[in-house]
Formats: sequence, C-alpha cells, structure tokens
Amino acid sequence: MANPKWKLSRMRTRRRRSHDALTAPNVVNCPSCKSPTLPHRLCLSCGTYNGRQVIQLKQDEAGDTSN
Repeated sequence: MANPKWKLSRMRTRRRRSHDALTAPNVVNCPSCKSPTLPHRLCLSCGTYNGRQVIQLKQDEAGDTSN
C-alpha cells in the first residue's frame, strides 16, 4: 500500500477541501399553487409548467371505494 512521502500542511489540505462544501438547492414557489418546487421543472403538486397545464394529476377521494 502506498504511503505519503511528505506531510501535507493544513493550509494545502484546507485549500483542496474548500470546494467540497454542500450548497442548498435553489427552491422557488410555483406561480399557480404556491408550493415549493425546483426551478425549470414541472410542479408535482399541480402539474403545471411555464403557466400551462402539462399533466393531469389524479385526485384521491376519501370516500372512493372502487378498485
């Protein structure tokens, strides 16, 4: 197994790791239903994208017993 030939300083190690930080995703509100969504993506709660209805979502009813 290979071993390091020289000790890396803290500055060199921290400089290398400076780009490893995680960033929070950019979240915007849907213009039609105001639920949080990712930008440039279909809204999963109402099915709209760019101001138009793209998909029809199924409405789950509590009294529906048909299978």
